[in-house]
Amino acid sequence: MSRGIHVDVAIVGAGPVGLFAGFYAGLRGMTAAMIDSLDEPGGQVAALYPEKAIRDIAGFPEVKGRELIEQLIAQLAPHKPTWCLGSTAVEVDEVDGGFTLTTSRGDTVHARAVVITGGVGNFVPRTLGVGEEYVGQGVSYFVKHPSTLAGKNVLIVGGGDSAFDWADTLAGVAGSVRLVHRRDRFRAHPDTVDRVLSNELVNVHVNSQVVSMSGSPLSSSTIRSAEGNEIEVACDHVVAALGFIANLGPIETWNLDLEDRKIRVDATMATSRPGVFAAGDICTYPGRVALIAVGFGEAATAVNHAAAHIDPQAAVFPGHSTDGAGMSQVHSLSPA
Repeated sequence: MSRGIHVDVAIVGAGPVGLFAGFYAGLRGMTAAMIDSLDEPGGQVAALYPEKAIRDIAGFPEVKGRELIEQLIAQLAPHKPTWCLGSTAVEVDEVDGGFTLTTSRGDTVHARAVVITGGVGNFVPRTLGVGEEYVGQGVSYFVKHPSTLAGKNVLIVGGGDSAFDWADTLAGVAGSVRLVHRRDRFRAHPDTVDRVLSNELVNVHVNSQVVSMSGSPLSSSTIRSAEGNEIEVACDHVVAALGFIANLGPIETWNLDLEDRKIRVDATMATSRPGVFAAGDICTYPGRVALIAVGFGEAATAVNHAAAHIDPQAAVFPGHSTDGAGMSQVHSLSPA
């Protein structure tokens, strides 16, 4: 059932940067709608790297992607945002000094400002080319919890960070782990590659590819080397970690100034369209560094300037969170 939603700010993208933007909007007294094409919040981190150790977030010597998302959701929860998940923001129109966003599920979000935090934009996994009939029943492109593969014979396809992270994580958890890559060079971080290649619990097949799968349910896969030699291996589950294809989707039609499929912003994180801001990897400006830590700062900047756009009497600098109720609030005209 479609909904009519009225909020102060619409946040397009519910990855780490979007979640922090939602929290910060709540901290400033603004209501927010969180819109994301994925069915769950967390973006790429939750979908592709839930077990990856992240070591460049302030205050965390090390935190897994899944744990970081859980903490961000917990931080945001008290501000009670309106969730629009599994829903793409298709159109954005200017109406009565604000914006109306129409989503792919038919929701209409009325907001006085928009903050785009869509990361790399919409992304879909690169397909394996075989075994499509097993997708969801033995073949997966995303793995949420390693415990679901405990004791299984797992075959991982790919040579990037995601493939090697899962090989490293599942060694000792799965019954067996094989990694298949069509080349003999890898794109993954060298430290992870070294750990996997030296782990006796992981069998690595280079210059090879998976050419068929069989069984009902899935029980085996055939691996073919570049020389044409084939072996059949026991296989209960295939993780296709071949990367993804990303695009801005409908955002490209929103009359924003773009550069290399990213949104140009100024020092206030404002786009070329008044009232629309952007933060995180979807935006660009001279010297930008693509880190989650950088995105968090951009989210706070974007939300603070969105607050001043909504309410010209509101200060851009809100004070510090330690000031509690003394923080500068925006007078919300939208129902909570």
